[in-house]
Amino acid sequence: QVQLVESGGGLVQAGGSLRLSCAASGRTFSALAYAVVWFRQAPGKEREFVVGITRSDYTYYAVSVKGRFTISRDNAKNTVYLQMNSLKPEDTAMYYCAVSRSVARTPGAVDYWGQGTQVTVSS
Repeated sequence: QVQLVESGGGLVQAGGSLRLSCAASGRTFSALAYAVVWFRQAPGKEREFVVGITRSDYTYYAVSVKGRFTISRDNAKNTVYLQMNSLKPEDTAMYYCAVSRSVARTPGAVDYWGQGTQVTVSS
């Protein structure tokens, strides 16, 4: 069992930056045979894949965020980060950290979810 806790969301103006954190408890990310992924869900829309990082630190990005978002991990802190730069109003959503056996591109492939953190980008 693993618990995921996101933090770092908030309100930011377009063009600004935020860094989200995903901390794991129960088991460490490095001990898990899991990839860590971020999804987001805007009101009235389906939950969508944003970015993922494998145990070997391969990264995968949605086209909409590539070049603006960066995922990284700190194994010593058992935390995965999502650095979001050049934010746009369309990035406004609830952001969820999750783990999956491979980099899940669909919500159904996720094994564990965090509770989410809200990101709001004003124009």
